[in-house]
Amino acid sequence: MARVRTAVVATVLVAALAPVTSGGPVAFAASPAAAAAGTAAEVGTVVQEGGRLTVPAGEEGPVTLRFTATLPAGVQGPVTASFQLDTVLFEGEAGSSPVSEDVIRSVCAVNGVSYGECAWDMPYYSPILQDPPVRPSLDLPAVPAAGTLSYSVTLDADRTAAVLGHPDALVELRDGTGATVARGTLGLDFVVGTPSAARRGAVHARDEYGVLWRYEGTGDVTRPFATRKRVGGGWNAYTAVVPITTPTADGRGDLVARDKAGVLWYYQGTGKPSAPFAPRQRIGGGWNAYTALVGVGDGGLVARDGDGVLWRYERKYNIPYGPRQRVGGGWNTYTALTMSGARDGVLGRDKDGVLWKYDRLGPVPSPPFKPRQRIGGGWNTYTAIAGTAELGRDEYPDLVARDRDGRLWLYQGVRRPLPGGLGPGPTRSLVGGGWNAYDLMF
Repeated sequence: MARVRTAVVATVLVAALAPVTSGGPVAFAASPAAAAAGTAAEVGTVVQEGGRLTVPAGEEGPVTLRFTATLPAGVQGPVTASFQLDTVLFEGEAGSSPVSEDVIRSVCAVNGVSYGECAWDMPYYSPILQDPPVRPSLDLPAVPAAGTLSYSVTLDADRTAAVLGHPDALVELRDGTGATVARGTLGLDFVVGTPSAARRGAVHARDEYGVLWRYEGTGDVTRPFATRKRVGGGWNAYTAVVPITTPTADGRGDLVARDKAGVLWYYQGTGKPSAPFAPRQRIGGGWNAYTALVGVGDGGLVARDGDGVLWRYERKYNIPYGPRQRVGGGWNTYTALTMSGARDGVLGRDKDGVLWKYDRLGPVPSPPFKPRQRIGGGWNTYTAIAGTAELGRDEYPDLVARDRDGRLWLYQGVRRPLPGGLGPGPTRSLVGGGWNAYDLMF
């Protein structure tokens, strides 16, 4: 799955913005309007209701920030308001913004009157271009003056908002002349939320009656799967079923299936979780020559023949697969092969129970994989292994493994030390029992 671009959120103050309080949080500079117009002789207060607000960066939906501003007597309207976060966003990869265009969606109300959507400004700082750094901010609606103004702002944040961290926000209210008439600080805590369905994995399992079941990831590793859904019957017609693109909870992910006569069939993902696969399409015969089939995540396929030679089938636009290319021999050392759960390679368990990772290298004519890297030993305890997309919230691909007692275990993905790459982590957590009811998992 695609990952969030690396970003740095600066909580140290850039000198052009404001002075830094020694050993403490960023200090806010006076607003240009207040500096030009002169601050009102008396400045009111801003108080946040309920203390700091936790804002999930994910699919949880909006939360509401509430605060009350008390203005001095005699303030003339209209009263405008805005707040700025005490962070600076640094540019992400390739000079891009580290957050999405609609990273936070907000609706604003004042004294119970809704003013509709209010837009955030999310500038980012480029050290190369040395643009003047500007903090993220939100402009609130202009309203008539009153002794007390109660603000309600919904915050619906997507996954990229997690880089904002735990900022404070300076709120300033200004009167019709631009003078500051109230000021205060709010607290926001942006935390990693549930990934979208397109980023959560899905696992499929076939029971003894040939019925295929679907387990969609929840984004919560303490209960990684939602209640299973029936895909349909008749899947015992196949001797192998493998995903060729990553199955996800939004109903996407293509697969191929080989029937008992050696004919390979293609099932395209529909993007509909209730009916995740389109009617099958015939690819061709002769696939009984292979003892293992494994998707590599981009629609391509590798296949191991009876002599242990691995062959590569590149995905084509006009036909399912072009002529095969020889990868190399010795692959019959593996007793289990599975797609890693992302578009980054293959996992293989050898006869000694050691799990290895082959990271993808590139398209034809380059070799398909980089040199293998050792994940760890002890994997002979499992009767089935399946790579998946993210089942938690860190956006690394995960892996599930079934032991001989039918218990399913989850290994969360980690980024490995140099030379790097992703793979299953060293610790496991129990998903549940009863998985011996299935004779195939992917």
